[in-house]
Amino acid sequence: MQTKSNIVRTEFAAAISQIAAERKISEESIYNAIKQALVSAFRKQMGELDNESYYFVELDKSNGESRIFRAPVTERDEETEEILAWDESKAVDVTPAGFGRIAAQTAKQVILQKIRESEKDQVIADYEQRIGEIVTAQILRMQGRSVILDIGRGQGLMPPEEQMRGEFYRVNSRITVLIKEIRETHRGKQIIVSRSDKDLVAKLFEREVPELASGAVEIVAIAREAGVRTKMAVRSTQEGVDPVGSCVGQRGVRVQEVIRELNNEKLDIIPWSDNPMLLMQGALAPAEGLAIKIDQKEQVATVIVPDDQLSLAIGRGGQNVRLAAKLTGYKITIKSAAGQIESEATGEEEYEIDTFEGLEEETRDFLVEYKLTTLSDLARFEQKWREAEEISDAQKELLGAKVAVFNEEMAQREQQGEEVDMNGSSK
Repeated sequence: MQTKSNIVRTEFAAAISQIAAERKISEESIYNAIKQALVSAFRKQMGELDNESYYFVELDKSNGESRIFRAPVTERDEETEEILAWDESKAVDVTPAGFGRIAAQTAKQVILQKIRESEKDQVIADYEQRIGEIVTAQILRMQGRSVILDIGRGQGLMPPEEQMRGEFYRVNSRITVLIKEIRETHRGKQIIVSRSDKDLVAKLFEREVPELASGAVEIVAIAREAGVRTKMAVRSTQEGVDPVGSCVGQRGVRVQEVIRELNNEKLDIIPWSDNPMLLMQGALAPAEGLAIKIDQKEQVATVIVPDDQLSLAIGRGGQNVRLAAKLTGYKITIKSAAGQIESEATGEEEYEIDTFEGLEEETRDFLVEYKLTTLSDLARFEQKWREAEEISDAQKELLGAKVAVFNEEMAQREQQGEEVDMNGSSK
């Protein structure tokens, strides 16, 4: 016949063993966590303790009974004062009366915490296998400037740099996101999702275009300024398949579905060519009549553009030439018919603000976080950056000068009768 102590011993040991097996946690790690928590609970109950003593727990793994001991410290780290050794032969039992109840509650909390950590680890492990996939997510809440989303088994974090310019995220709304990476943060490992990554565009097209899924058409390169415009170069791997037509779809149905998912972001789809001259012509579209000189060794292209095509080749804020440089991998210099340099792009600029000479990294980080990455943004939300303590007066003066020129250009175009959209581009 089993005694009461045997029953307790069996239940405690069996419970730890079962939890360890089901959650794939080592039993020893559970016991160690319980011991550490018990010392913390003892310190909380007793208040300030003797600094010259080391306190440790002896835990009976058979029935869960625990005792607190105090031992004299024999060695410390000279720099950190961390206790390295103690004399266990002189240990004294200092377990306070009624500590068993506290110990039982503490052990329960530790085990529950271990279970939660295990569940989170399993979710993280699952999503590590899904990096690069797209999922439909529901917005749960805002966490500062970041967005927390329900992505199925777990929650995804979308920091400001992974958000799309011009998008406003509302709780309970559903959006498509890319599972980008698992990132170590001060809150532990978190699943980072993105709306700004260029791979989101690729995955959306793969979902809509059977020829991409089958491999008959492939995406060779993508250049993107999220929320504004994307250029994508595609080619066919099978004779008779039109790569651009496949992505556009009959009456544009396929590309329109991607555009809808990207909140009306502009998309340019061009045929890839191994001939850098033809590729450059496509990348700088819709500008026409270009005289292109290519230096393949230096990866540099000089493009002479007719005066009436300059604004198209450069784009508002240099966006068209910036994206063309990213897409082709060439540094591009745009010149007028008279030979004057009108614009340059290295392909390394991520946003229009990256072309501002003298812009400091701290200022850039602030502008990116608040999605103020174009001159149009800076003009429309001038009060926001004017009042920002993170931006120095000198940097505000630099931005103010840029905005003043931009506003003057917009006023001139309005006087000339041009209709201008919210991004400062002619319609």
